[in-house]
Amino acid sequence: MGIYAQRPAKLLGQLVWDVSVVLWGVLWWLIGALAHQTVSVVAAPAREVARTSGRLADDFREAGTQAARVPGVGDQLRRPFDAAAETLNGLIASANHQVSTIEQLATLVGWLVFLMPLSVVVAFWLPRRIAFWRRARAAQKFIDSGADLDLFALRAMVTQPMHVLAAISDDPVAAWRDGDKMVIARLAEIELGRSGLRLPKRLRPSSA
Repeated sequence: MGIYAQRPAKLLGQLVWDVSVVLWGVLWWLIGALAHQTVSVVAAPAREVARTSGRLADDFREAGTQAARVPGVGDQLRRPFDAAAETLNGLIASANHQVSTIEQLATLVGWLVFLMPLSVVVAFWLPRRIAFWRRARAAQKFIDSGADLDLFALRAMVTQPMHVLAAISDDPVAAWRDGDKMVIARLAEIELGRSGLRLPKRLRPSSA
C-alpha cells in the first residue's frame, strides 16, 4: 500500500494538499532567505570598519618598519607606530566579533521566519497523512479473501449515515446476515473508500 489513495477524487485532494505544503515551504524559505539577507546588511558597517582598520594597521606596521631603520633612534621611533597598530588590531577584533554576532542573529531570524509558518501547516497536515497511511495499510491487510468483506460491510453499517445505507438496501443488516454478496460488496466498497482503497476486482460479485 502506497501513501496515496487509489480513488481519483481522494488522490486529487491528497496531491493538492501535498503540493500546497511544498509550495508553502518554498515560499517561506525564500522569505526566510530575504530576512537573513536583510539582517546581514546591518553587519556591513562593522565589516567596513574591520577592513579599513586592517589597512591602517598594515600601514602603521610598515611605517614602524621604516622608522626602525633610522640609526640610533629607530626603536624609539617605531614604538608609536607599533602601539597604533596594536590598538587597531583590538578594533578589528571587536568589529569582527560584531559581524559574527550579527551573522548568527541573521541565521537565527532566517530559520525562525522559515520554520514557524511551515511548522503550523505541517502540524496540521502530517498527522492526517500519517493517519491515512496507517488506516489504508491496515485495511489493505484485510483484503485477502471474500470473507474479509464482512468486516468492512459491518463497519460500514456502524459508521455510514442512514441515507447511504438506505441507498444500498432497504434492510442492509438482514442482507448482511443472509450473506447477500452484492450488498456486502457495496457496503465494503463504501467503507474502503474512507481509506482511499478500491474493492479488488477478484472480490466483486460476478453479477456486479
